[in-house]
Amino acid sequence: MGVQITDLLVRDEITLESLSDKKISVDAFNMLYQFITTIRQRDGSLLTDSQGRVTSHLTGLFARTTNLMQKNIKLAFVFDGKTPDLKKKERERRAALKREAEVKHKIAVEKEDIEAMKKYAGRTSRLTKEMVDEAKQLLSALGIPVIQAPGEGEAQAAHMVKQNKVYALGSQDSDCLLFGTPTLIRNLSITGKRKKAGRFSYDIVKPELIKLDKVLNNLGIDRKQLIALGLLVGTDYNIGGIKGIGPKNAIKLVKKHGDDFDTLFEEVKWEDYFDFPWKKAYDLFENSPSTDDYDLNWGPVDAEKVKEILCDEHDFGVSRVETTLNKLTKNQKAKQQKGLGDFF
Repeated sequence: MGVQITDLLVRDEITLESLSDKKISVDAFNMLYQFITTIRQRDGSLLTDSQGRVTSHLTGLFARTTNLMQKNIKLAFVFDGKTPDLKKKERERRAALKREAEVKHKIAVEKEDIEAMKKYAGRTSRLTKEMVDEAKQLLSALGIPVIQAPGEGEAQAAHMVKQNKVYALGSQDSDCLLFGTPTLIRNLSITGKRKKAGRFSYDIVKPELIKLDKVLNNLGIDRKQLIALGLLVGTDYNIGGIKGIGPKNAIKLVKKHGDDFDTLFEEVKWEDYFDFPWKKAYDLFENSPSTDDYDLNWGPVDAEKVKEILCDEHDFGVSRVETTLNKLTKNQKAKQQKGLGDFF
């Protein structure tokens, strides 16, 4: 879900070409959920192989990463570790919504209502351990770093940007800013399209660059106040926020109270809505665990391994996969030749 503050953010449209040779830490779960939600057949069902195993995540991952690699963008995928206790409530809420959607989808199938099938199918998306493991294997075969976060993937990815190990964090979720990433890139997609909710139609979108310092200067607050603002409107740790408080009212409140958050959350009656102190949720953004024990080494593409994962295991077309891999090889050779030309 993330935090609903996107409309408050200063966003600058950019091109993928402007990200050439830049390193980007990617919120892996965020991207994989995009794929299993949007990459579906006309009736809303997921793509599968001959054994009925889901392949939507691999289809999206292979297409997007290889296209971005051809733009000379260096991706590093960060995967979630241990889920904070407070987030388990959000997962329970999502699970309940999925069960409800599954019932409605089943009814739609029985009625052969294609539009309703499309509408509810995407709401049943589940990312399994098997799918995550397959994604990691494919990324490693493509020579892309895979990083395991100790806790929230977004927190680890933000930590890497703060360390200047990577240029930016790639994610759709604005709560990455609450975790303190100095630079966020949204819409890191080669297609320039975003699927409309519940429909098989698309909006045209472009990559957006969001700078935390620019956002804070524009709002006239600091990062700690931004976290407080997020808690007022609702995050994955306090679903729904404080009733009746939207982003604009939240700004007024955090400005009114400055850094006196005890008084702020007392005024909005935090304890009427949540059975845990605001500091517990706040601390998950301010002090989320991260690690320096990771490698940022981009290796060569293991074409045979990629074909084994996609073609042998999941029935992808050999010709199509080889065509993409050949493009990658040509791109890498051209880059190497350019590097040698610069040397001489």
